[in-house]
Amino acid sequence: MQASEETNDDFLFIDDSDEDEILEDSGGDTWKVLIVDDDPEIHSVTQLALSDLVVLGKRLEYLHAYSGRDACQLIEQHLDIVLVLLDVVMETDDAGLNVVKHIRETLLRQDIRIVLRTGQPGYAPEESVIKDYDINDYKTKTELTRRKLVTTVYAAIRSYQQIDTVTQNRIGLEKIIGAAAELLELHSVHEYAEGVLTQLSLLSDSQSGVFCARGQGIVDGADDLSLYVLGQKGLSTVLNNQKLEMLSNDAIQQQIANCFQQKQRVFNKDSASLYLASGGYRAVIHLTLNAALSDIQKQLIEVFLSNIAIGYENVHLFQKLRDAAYKDWLTELPNRLEFVNLLDGFAQSDEANLVAGLIDINHFSDINDGLGQDLGNQLLMAVTSRMKSMGEDCCFARVGADVFGIIGPKDSVNPEKLNALFVQPFSAGEQNLPINACFGLCEKQDAGARGVKVLNQINIALNLAKKSTQEHYVYYKQEMEEQTLWRLGMIRQLRTDFADNRLELWYQPQLNLQSGKVIGAEALLRWRTADGQFVSPAVFIPLAEYSGLIIDIGDWVINQACQQIKVLEEHSFTDVGISVNVSIPQFRRENFVDSIMEATNKHKVKPRKLELEITENILMDEPQVVIDALVKLKEQGISIALDDFGTGYSSMSYLQKLPLDRLKVDRSFVNDIAKPEHAIIAETIINLGKQMNLKVIAEGIEDQEQQAKLKSLACDEVQGFFYAKPMPADEFLAFLEANK
Repeated sequence: MQASEETNDDFLFIDDSDEDEILEDSGGDTWKVLIVDDDPEIHSVTQLALSDLVVLGKRLEYLHAYSGRDACQLIEQHLDIVLVLLDVVMETDDAGLNVVKHIRETLLRQDIRIVLRTGQPGYAPEESVIKDYDINDYKTKTELTRRKLVTTVYAAIRSYQQIDTVTQNRIGLEKIIGAAAELLELHSVHEYAEGVLTQLSLLSDSQSGVFCARGQGIVDGADDLSLYVLGQKGLSTVLNNQKLEMLSNDAIQQQIANCFQQKQRVFNKDSASLYLASGGYRAVIHLTLNAALSDIQKQLIEVFLSNIAIGYENVHLFQKLRDAAYKDWLTELPNRLEFVNLLDGFAQSDEANLVAGLIDINHFSDINDGLGQDLGNQLLMAVTSRMKSMGEDCCFARVGADVFGIIGPKDSVNPEKLNALFVQPFSAGEQNLPINACFGLCEKQDAGARGVKVLNQINIALNLAKKSTQEHYVYYKQEMEEQTLWRLGMIRQLRTDFADNRLELWYQPQLNLQSGKVIGAEALLRWRTADGQFVSPAVFIPLAEYSGLIIDIGDWVINQACQQIKVLEEHSFTDVGISVNVSIPQFRRENFVDSIMEATNKHKVKPRKLELEITENILMDEPQVVIDALVKLKEQGISIALDDFGTGYSSMSYLQKLPLDRLKVDRSFVNDIAKPEHAIIAETIINLGKQMNLKVIAEGIEDQEQQAKLKSLACDEVQGFFYAKPMPADEFLAFLEANK
C-alpha cells in the first residue's frame, strides 16, 4: 500500500547554506539525474533546489519517474543517467528497492549512483541491503535541507566520475592489451602501420590517419631521407609507399614534419600528431579527429604509444630477418622461398590469363669465370633492371645463380616478349655483353594447386628447353611430368636391380671374315627385371648416364669382361678378346685409366685382350679428355676401337690423334651394302682403315650378300645375326666350343 507522508515538506529544502554552491560552468555538457518519486511536488522542489548547481563543470539535466516501473524503463532508455534520487515507498512499500535491484542485478549498471529518500524513517532498508546494492546515501526527507541535498548530489556525481574514469581506463587498457596482442601478429612494417592506425581509431574518435617514417630500407627505391606514408586509414591506398607530399594537404604535412623534427607529440582540437621512437626507428602518426581528445584518451594513447614503439622496432627487425630469408641479397628481388609463396598465389588465383615461368641465362658461368664474379653480379643487376621495365603487372624473383622467376599476364609473359629482353647487349662495368636465355613456362590452366608443384612444373619445362636444339622455350604440359615420373621410376628400379645383380653381360661373337674363326666378342649390357622381362639398352643406358649410375655400372662391366676373359683363357681360348663400350661420364673420372688397369691386374688378364669401344659422339663431346685417357690406356696395352664411324661429325685431325686399333663400320652402312650405289661409304671407311693400318670390323651383317660384298671390299672382321646373336656367358662359351 502507499504510505502516508504527513511530514512537513517545507522543511525539506530550507536553505541553510552559508555559501553559494554554484560552480563555474565550463561547457554545454550535463549530468543526467533521474528523480523518482510518486509525489509531483517533490519533483518540483528538488529541481528548484538544484536548479543553479554546476558540478565539475557541468549542469544538471533532469528526468522524472513517478513509479518504480517508470523508473526502470527510463534507466533502460537513457544509458547516460549518472544519479538516481529514489523514493523508497511508492506504488508498493519496496518499489524503490526493486528499482535498485533492477539497476544492479538486471541491467548490471554498477556505475549509476543511487540516493534513497523516504518520508518515513520506519521504511528504511536493512544495512546489508545498502552495502550489497552499493547505495550511496540514505536520507529522510526531513534531513535533506538544500545544503545537504547539494552535498549529497555533489558527492554522488563525484563518485560516478571516479568510477567512470576507472572504467574507461580499464576498458582502454583492455583495448591496449588486446591491440598489443593483435599487433604482435603483424610482421611487416606496412601491416603494422595500418594495424596501429586501426587500434588508435578505437582509442580516439578519429576521422582518418596516416603513419609516416623515412622510407629508406622500407620502401623499394627510396634512397633519400624523405618521409613516406607507410600506412593510412580513411584515405586512399594509393598513398601507401608514396612520399608525404602526395598527401596534398600542406597543413598536415607541416604538422607531421614539425612533430618528426621536434620529437614531441602535439594535441589539437581537431588533430593529433604522435611521435614514436625506439631503437633508432622513428615515425609520426597523424590523426584527424572528429572531437578533441579527453584527458583519459590522451593518457591511454600515451600508454599505447609506449607499447607500440617497442613493437615498431621489433617489426623492423623482423622485416630485416624476413628480407634475409625471402629476399635475394644482390638484386633485392624475392628469392626462391618467396617465389614459391608467389606461385601459391598464382596457383590459387582465379585469373586464367596468368603465366608463370623460369628464365635461365645461357653460359652465365663462363662470364662469371672468365670476367670475374663482380662483373657477373653487375650483369645480373642489369638483367634485373631490364626485366622490371616489362611493367608492374609482372613480378620477378631470383631463384638461382642465373635463374629468374616471373609471373604475369600472357600478353607480357610469352617467348616473344621474353626474347625481346635479350636482343640488345647488357651493360656491365665497361663491358657490353650479348647474352641469351632459355624459358620454361606454364599457363594457369596447366598449373598445379600449390606453389611448390608449379615450381616443379616450370623447372621441368626449363630443363626440356635447355636440351632442345630447336626452340629455347617450352610450355609445360601434363605428359612432360608423366615422362619425368616414369624416368625417375625407371632410374629407381635400375638402381635397385643393379644392387640385386639383375644386370647381365651378353656376348656377340666377332669373326675373322676370311677364316670364319671367332677372334672376340662385343660385351652387351642386358637388364632383366624381377618379372623376367628385358628392358632395352636404348632405354636404360641413357637413364644410367642421366643419373650418374653409369659410373658404377661401367666399373662392373669392365670387371665382368675381365673375368670372362680369364674364363676363356682357362678354357684355352687364349686368342679371344672382349670389347666393351665406354661413355663420356666414365672418361670424366680422374681415376678412369687407373680403374681399367686395376681391373686387368685384379683378374690377371693381358691388357691387349680388353678392347674399349668409343663412339664419335663421345669424341666430339670432350675430345681432349678422351684422347688423353686413350693415349695412357694404349701405353698400358689396352686395345681401342672407334665405333659407329661415319655417323658422327668428328674431324680427321682428331681421328689422327686417337691411338686406334680398329675402325667399326656402323650397321646403317651395311644394310644396303649389296647395292652398288649404297656401298661407297662402307668402302671408303674400309679403305681409310687400311691406309691407317687399322683393322676394320663391320657390324649388323644379316645375310650372305652382305658378307660377300664385305669380302670383296677386303673387310677384316664381322659381327651380326648372320653369325650369332648376343648370348649369355655360358652360351658364348658353348658357341666357342662348337666353332673351334
